[in-house]
Amino acid sequence: MTTPFQTRRGFTLSVLASALWTQMAKAKRMPSDRAVVTDFGAVADGITVNTKAIQSAIDHAATQGGGTVVVPSGIFVSGALFLKPCVNLHLARGAVLRCSTAMENFPRQRTRIEGHFEPHFTPALINADGCHGLRITGQGTLDGAGRPIWDRFWAMRAASPDPASFPNVGLARARLAIIENAKGVVIDGITFKDSQFWNLHIYRCDGVQVHKARFEVPDDYKQAPSTDGIDLDSSRNIVIEGCYFSVTDDCIAAKGSKGPRATADTDSPPVENIRIRRCHFRRGHQAFTCGSEATIVRNVVMEDCIVTGAINLLMLKLRPDTPQRYEDIHVRNITLDSSGGRMLLIEPWSQYEDFGGAEPPTSTVRNITLQNIRGRFGSFGTVRPNVGQTTIDNIRLADIRVRLTVEAALAATGATGIMFDKVVINDRAVSAPGYVAPDPAANAPTYRVSG
Repeated sequence: MTTPFQTRRGFTLSVLASALWTQMAKAKRMPSDRAVVTDFGAVADGITVNTKAIQSAIDHAATQGGGTVVVPSGIFVSGALFLKPCVNLHLARGAVLRCSTAMENFPRQRTRIEGHFEPHFTPALINADGCHGLRITGQGTLDGAGRPIWDRFWAMRAASPDPASFPNVGLARARLAIIENAKGVVIDGITFKDSQFWNLHIYRCDGVQVHKARFEVPDDYKQAPSTDGIDLDSSRNIVIEGCYFSVTDDCIAAKGSKGPRATADTDSPPVENIRIRRCHFRRGHQAFTCGSEATIVRNVVMEDCIVTGAINLLMLKLRPDTPQRYEDIHVRNITLDSSGGRMLLIEPWSQYEDFGGAEPPTSTVRNITLQNIRGRFGSFGTVRPNVGQTTIDNIRLADIRVRLTVEAALAATGATGIMFDKVVINDRAVSAPGYVAPDPAANAPTYRVSG
């Protein structure tokens, strides 16, 4: 008898899979009319800005009751495009839909970004709002042409009076795709590369499958700013499967709201019921993170993945200005193959904190598991709270056998219920945390576990 993936809230993978396949079937039953963008005047010369022609193809398909807009092989430059309900997008093999780097082709509008709505910010290359059953498919590429935009960002940041506080939204730059307020979305086979900002932003969606997509930044660019692979913003019932990540920010980030009143933000429901499986994480800051704007994140499983870069496997950022609840997050069946990276980070993050005159809120982290992890990596990691604000409980580390090349220890303070079960670090069994000394400020023991 097989047991479905299940959490304390009764969410099952079988239910999610059934819902997704039902929604996919509905999408397949939509009109099969194809609108090829070259039939509407689009030119694949890598120079002509084809926004009007491609939008005409989208609008035509919508007036026909739906269909699929097809981008054939070739390089098509465009500004912001707006998909319509019942209109799918297919990028043929060899097709490149490339962002214009002239920001006048991305007229500013109200858009969701970094945990709130900016009244005047850059839209994405692909914008889809309320497009239930949307399918973005094919072996083609969404290309952000980001290099000159990244260079401009770093130049502006360096020229700022306080570079450390220069905001990510301080320069107009386009995401590759934002999909919002939709159910039953499928993204299959697409390569997202060189995005100016986030690659794939999923906001307030229910039932999304991202399958065999690639998220890439050139190896020769050290730090392309804010090039997150997938941002799961206030969304639920998401499956990310068979994807490849080589970016210079978070590979997959859970996002919501921020600030002392975040839990009252009705625009930012919890991120929940997330399954990440059979993915390859080659480059990035974190494989999975509860990100810079995250309030409630629960029922997450990442499994059967490989990490070959110096990436933090799991990071839970603790904002001192935001009431957060991270619970039931499980990472299992992971192969590590890098001389860098940390397995677990639960620690404060305060780069852009703003209490707005409110008292510091409280947060909870509980029921976190790392299980069946093999290979070689850099460090074990760190667990520590925002002192006096964060309760951390029930961290389970089980069936782990790794060689760590940088720091063979877990540094933990201010947490209770850290459990070790069959943990072997550098060929030494670790059966329990080693008690060092209490931290008077944290009201909990401080542990340091050496391999």
